[in-house]
Amino acid sequence: MRRTPRYAVAGLACALLLAGCTSDADQPGESPSAATAPSPEDLADGYSTPVEDRVYPDVGDPGVDTLHYWLTLDWDPDSEHLDAVERVRLRATADADELRLDLAEPMQPSSVRLDGRTTSYTHDGKDLVVDAPVEADSEHTLLIRYAGRPEQVPAPVQRSDFSSTGWTVTADGGVWTMQEPYGAYSWYAVNDQPSDKALYDVTISAPAPMVGVSNGRLVSRRTRGGDTVTRWRLDEPASSYLVTVAIGDLEMARDESPSGVPITYWTPRDQPDLARRLHRAPAGMAWLEDRLGPFPFDQLGFLVVDSRSGMETQTMITLGDTRYATSPEVLVHEMAHHWYGDQVTPVDWRDVWMNEGMATFLQGTWMAEHRALPAGEPFTQWAGYDTQLRSTAGPPAFFDPDSFGSGNVYYIPAVMWEELRKKLGDDLFWKLVREWPAVHDDGNADYEDITTWWSEHSGQDLQDFFAAWLLSPDSPRASD
Repeated sequence: MRRTPRYAVAGLACALLLAGCTSDADQPGESPSAATAPSPEDLADGYSTPVEDRVYPDVGDPGVDTLHYWLTLDWDPDSEHLDAVERVRLRATADADELRLDLAEPMQPSSVRLDGRTTSYTHDGKDLVVDAPVEADSEHTLLIRYAGRPEQVPAPVQRSDFSSTGWTVTADGGVWTMQEPYGAYSWYAVNDQPSDKALYDVTISAPAPMVGVSNGRLVSRRTRGGDTVTRWRLDEPASSYLVTVAIGDLEMARDESPSGVPITYWTPRDQPDLARRLHRAPAGMAWLEDRLGPFPFDQLGFLVVDSRSGMETQTMITLGDTRYATSPEVLVHEMAHHWYGDQVTPVDWRDVWMNEGMATFLQGTWMAEHRALPAGEPFTQWAGYDTQLRSTAGPPAFFDPDSFGSGNVYYIPAVMWEELRKKLGDDLFWKLVREWPAVHDDGNADYEDITTWWSEHSGQDLQDFFAAWLLSPDSPRASD
């Protein structure tokens, strides 16, 4: 997931890391070129079954299934003003009199068109409501022109490393985004809930030497009238919290994993040491592929920004510029999320433990192998935090909504997976760890899905085991 809590080896103390140019036809506001227009098969990749979030029901709408977003973003760093055009292909999931997306109030639409026709709409608070009768399973194209000065969104967290999410402006007019559990709506109209996955094409314009970075593949990079224009394509579906945009004076370096996955590093031009730290990523990916199977996407990037956190944004990991956020264990953690969190994503935020628990378990396993730690570490120490974490933030699968991303969803399920490894034995355990994301490729899952699957495929009834670790207010007794 996002932001990895910190495990400090020194003193065996653990602390949270509170812890040319594109043509008009390439623009989302116009008819797409053949290179931009998706085939029906591609759009099918964006089909989802959206739900109302059990933790944060005011964000997202299960009546809309977005299939593909085309975003054109024009950033003025001096005025901190964003001009944007968005085209989104979507499916209505039920008969309704309206379509609803999330869009923060500072971003003001100037026109909204549905299927080529101007339509009426309201924009009250964060809700953009398009007045149009729709039928279940009908598909539509929504075109929105909007502009404004994006603002961050308050986050429901009790942490010291961040208190807001979304579009963040730096002192020099640069931009970065991290948006978990929500906040993508601070800069575009979106169904901002993890069950709705979609494809993305993003075009970013900013004054040179600034360059815009986003997810997926860099389709083109050109100069137009003093602006750098980049086009990015993410051709496997992603939830909105896994989308990233950053704008700054960034340098790109290329690398490759031992298995041949192309890797890029995007770092501030005046901080060359950051790129050197990131070159430890290929070794971490090789270690993960040995345990999880081939990397599930066609490429990977690392983007370093002025933050204290890290986020597993899909195929373009967003990292803070601190020594810890660019450390080998955090690189392993955020890459691990590409199997657990990106390839298979929680249906809603109640099950964020599925992302964080496994990524932290893999991080801990890597640390035990590479840091020459005492036997059982770091899991023995993490187990010692169980009671306090349940008391302050709740069980991992039933956490306090005001304490999103606390240590309870990292450390408790990480220790749980270690206990399950001991219970099942290495061969069976690692076989199932490898199989789970592959059989749920590009999909979503919840508590019932993963706990039932593990019971069926292990040949053991593990329901009581999972319930004790994930749902109980009391800490279970760990095995010897």
